[in-house]
Amino acid sequence: MNTSKQLSRRHLLQILSGAPMLPLGALSGLAQASDQVPASAGKLRSVSFGSMPAPSLANPAEMTTMQVGSTLKATFADGHVREFALSYQPFFVSGDKVSDGQGGQVLSGGYFDIHNQPIIDKTVPGQERQFFSDGPDGTSLLSVPKAKVSGVKGHPVFAVVQFEYTSRAQDGVTPMYGRLPSPIAVLTLDQHPTTGHLRLVKYHNVDTSKAHGLWITCGASLSPWGTHLSSEEYEPNAFVAAGDAQFKAFSHNLYGDETRANPYHYGHLPEVTVHPDGTGSIKKHFCLGRISHELVQVMPDNRTVFMGDDATNSGYFVFIADKEKDLSSGTLYVAQVGEGFSIEPGTPAAPLKWIKLGSATSQEIEQLAHRLKAIDIFELKNSDPQDDRFTRIVANGKVEWLKLKPGMEKAAAFLETHRYAALVGASMGFSKMEGTTVNIKDKVAYSALQNCIASMVVGHPAHVPAHGISIPKALNAGAVMALNLKGGLRDTQGGAIRSEWMPADTRALIAGKDIASDALGNTADPEMIANPDNLKFSEKMRTLFIGEDSNQHVNNFLWAYNVDTHVLSRVLSVPSGGESTGLHAVDELNGWTYIMSNFQHAGDWLPIHNHVKATLDPLINANFKNKSGAAVGYLTSVPIQVKLS
Repeated sequence: MNTSKQLSRRHLLQILSGAPMLPLGALSGLAQASDQVPASAGKLRSVSFGSMPAPSLANPAEMTTMQVGSTLKATFADGHVREFALSYQPFFVSGDKVSDGQGGQVLSGGYFDIHNQPIIDKTVPGQERQFFSDGPDGTSLLSVPKAKVSGVKGHPVFAVVQFEYTSRAQDGVTPMYGRLPSPIAVLTLDQHPTTGHLRLVKYHNVDTSKAHGLWITCGASLSPWGTHLSSEEYEPNAFVAAGDAQFKAFSHNLYGDETRANPYHYGHLPEVTVHPDGTGSIKKHFCLGRISHELVQVMPDNRTVFMGDDATNSGYFVFIADKEKDLSSGTLYVAQVGEGFSIEPGTPAAPLKWIKLGSATSQEIEQLAHRLKAIDIFELKNSDPQDDRFTRIVANGKVEWLKLKPGMEKAAAFLETHRYAALVGASMGFSKMEGTTVNIKDKVAYSALQNCIASMVVGHPAHVPAHGISIPKALNAGAVMALNLKGGLRDTQGGAIRSEWMPADTRALIAGKDIASDALGNTADPEMIANPDNLKFSEKMRTLFIGEDSNQHVNNFLWAYNVDTHVLSRVLSVPSGGESTGLHAVDELNGWTYIMSNFQHAGDWLPIHNHVKATLDPLINANFKNKSGAAVGYLTSVPIQVKLS
C-alpha cells in the first residue's frame, strides 16, 4: 500500500465522518476503493433526500416491512456530491430475547409491575408468557461522560426506548390498550468508531416504581442536558376513573389491586437519566401541567418547554422552569389564539397571547395529587344546571359545566389542567395536537396537528368560536404548524414572561390533502403528509422529519421536509397498518449522524385496508410474531458512488 493512497483514504474518512452523515456500513470498503480524493471538497454545504415511491400490491413484501428506498445526497463546498442509499437497521423486534449485559437474556418490550416482577399473559391456557409491547415509541440516542459497559469495544452510546402500549393479549381478542404500566428501557450500544454502526450490547429495564409506574408513554425528546423526556398521554379522567374498566385493569396489573392506582399520578412528564454503567433512573415532574403529553421540546435556554398536547380539545402549553436544566419547579402558561387562524399554508400567522395558569414545584403538586380527588377541585355537571356560577366548557370532546371550589386554583391548574385552561379562557379547540420540535437557527417551533376536525370546524357542535380556532371545513389529513419564537412577551395580566423563546404566533407550514379512496384504499393523497405525529428537526440538515400516525394512508410514512427548498421527500414506509414512531434526529454523536425510527402495531387493520388485508395479513403475521412484535432501530446508509464526483 503506497503512502499517497493511504492519505487519500484517511482524507475521505475525515470528510465523511466530519459531515452530518448517516452511519456508513461500507465506509472502510469505500475508502479502500478510492485512489483519488480531492482535498478541496471542504465543508458540507447542504443535505437533501431523494424520495422513494410508496409501496404497492405489485410487491406485497414491501408493504409488510420497514421499506426504505430513499437516498441522501451531500453537497460539499466545492460542488462535489456524495450520494447514499438509505436502509433500515433494527436492534430487535419486541418480544425478542436480548442480552441483559450480565450473561443472561431479557424479553425486549416486556412488562413489569410495581415490584419489578413480570406481568404474565394467561389468556391462552398452557402458553402463559410475559406480556410484551407491540408499541415501541419515543426514543432518544445519547452519550454519557465516562461511560463504561462490559462488552463495548468501540464507543459506548445509549438509546432510551419507551413502549406506549400493547394492543391485545396473545389470544388475539382481549384488548390491552392502556391496561398495562408502560415500560422504558436503556439500550447500551457499541458504536463502531470507523463505520458508525450500532450494536446492541445490553438491555436494561428502568425501575419506574418511584414514579408510581407509567401511563401510556408516547412520544419523547432528548433534553439539551442529555436526559430522556418521556410522556403520559390521555391523562385518566379523575371524575370517572374509579369505575373505568381500563383504569381499573391498569391498577390491577400494576399493583395487583384495581382500586390502588391514583389517576392524579398520571398525565405528567417523566424524565429518565442514563448512568455510565448503562442503567437508568426516572423521576416524574408534576408541575408541567396534567395534560396529554405527547412529546415536549426544551428550547436552547434550557428552561422553556413547548409541549405537545395529544388530546381532544387540546391547546398550546409552555412551561418555564425556574432554573436551567431543572424541571422540578416553574410557571405554566396556555395560549389564546388571535384572529386569522388558518391551516392553509402560505396564509399569515395568527397571534398568540399567553395566560399564566400558575407557578408550582413538582413536590407540592405531587403532594396535592396524593390527597385530592376531582370533587375536591371542581363541581362538575354534565347538563346545564341553570346556575350562572357554573361555566360551560368543552373537554374530552364533551360539554361540561364547571364550578371551581374555593382556594383550588393551583390544584386545578396542575391537576385538572385541561378543564382549568378552558375555564380561564384559553383556546382549547385543537382537535389533536401531537409532536413538537424547534428550528434554532430560524427561531421557529413546529407543532403537528394530526387532524383538523370537530372542535376546529365552524358549525360543529364541539366548536367554540371564542377559542379563535376556526376553519371552514375539516381536514382529516392534518397539518404541521410553524410558530415564531420571541422574547419580551407579557401574559394577559401584564406580567413579564421570562423567556426569549416563547411562541408569538402560529401559521400552517405544510398540510395533507383528503381524497376519495384510491385504488389501494388511501383516503389522503399518498404524495403528501397525512396525520403528522412525531416531529424532529435537524439543524445541520435543515430538515424537518415528520412521522405519520395515519388512518388515511394504507402504509404510514416518514417524511423529510427541507425548510429552505420546501421539498418534501418520502424517506421510509412502515409495515401496513403500523404507525411511524420513535423519531429522533441526531446531528452528531462521536462524528456520526443518526435518524432513529421505530414502528408499532403492524397489521392494525382499518376500513382503508380492505383492498389489501387479505394479501398482507399472512405476511405481517409471519414477519412480526402474529402482530405482537414491532421493530426498534435506525436508518443507515451505503454509498451509491465509489468516488466523490
